[in-house]
Amino acid sequence: MTFADHCETLHGLPVFTLPEPGEEPLPAAGEVAWRLDCFAAGEIPFPEVWRSFTERVPSAEVRALVVGPWWEDEYSELRPVLELLLADAGRFPALRALFLADVTSEECEISWIQLTDVTPVLETFPLLEELGVRGGSQGLGEEALSLRPVRHETLRVLRFESGGLPGQVVRAVGACELPALERLELWLGVTAYGGDATVADLAPVLAGGRFPALRHLGLQDSEIQDEIAAAVASAPVVAQLESLNLSMGILTDAGAEALLRGQPLTHLKRLDLHHHFLGDSMAERIEAALGSAGTEVDLSERQVPHRWQDEEWRYVAVSE
Repeated sequence: MTFADHCETLHGLPVFTLPEPGEEPLPAAGEVAWRLDCFAAGEIPFPEVWRSFTERVPSAEVRALVVGPWWEDEYSELRPVLELLLADAGRFPALRALFLADVTSEECEISWIQLTDVTPVLETFPLLEELGVRGGSQGLGEEALSLRPVRHETLRVLRFESGGLPGQVVRAVGACELPALERLELWLGVTAYGGDATVADLAPVLAGGRFPALRHLGLQDSEIQDEIAAAVASAPVVAQLESLNLSMGILTDAGAEALLRGQPLTHLKRLDLHHHFLGDSMAERIEAALGSAGTEVDLSERQVPHRWQDEEWRYVAVSE
């Protein structure tokens, strides 16, 4: 999925956007991931969308929920939306997956999405297995994306999509106790849009042992992708992974060289490096070293640096 896309599936279920009232019949409550969207519902306030949803769909059977655009005329913060969900948590005993802010760039730039502290979601839904959040950190106070360290026994998938993921969130992820976590993806973004995470912030994740069930790690969309690659090259966590994603960022030959000189990666089933700045020779070396060993390597979307005066400019896939 790229930022230009809406969610198509969640928790293995096809996403179905709740239509305006009167557009029936609806699918069975547990057979789809329900997407709530103020625009699709007739441009009515989100509390009315929520009320329509809970009246028309048996909430006790809902397994997956996707929150799309929740504003009518202008962008607004996510907190009141979460308050509705959390207040009705008891009506959703089967909920296992939640994606917040399924919004495309045509609807709102990723850095303009006004989020909030998402910790209460994990605290209120102890059986949740998947949590995805899209948005940046341009908001202030309660409008800013944040997370507090928590212990959650069942969460298997955690995904933050951002053009600028706050270092505070990265540090909180590393401090969480998530014994069932299998997939972790962090779109780190750029400093201009609040992405101030450092390699040091990633140290608890890279050290291994923090998430014993982790099999997929994505550290993506970063302007320090070379530094991340160098850290990953010697990171203990790599030994337990089946797939690694270092895509969408400013990966150059220097970062790729660090990967080649580091620990063996041939145990990986997949290495995703798409949207990169590697030269032909380096790309061939990566493919020869890993592809020949059976690792699926994605080297698509090779980028060419922009030149301005005597300087080169490289860019991540998703920022604003």
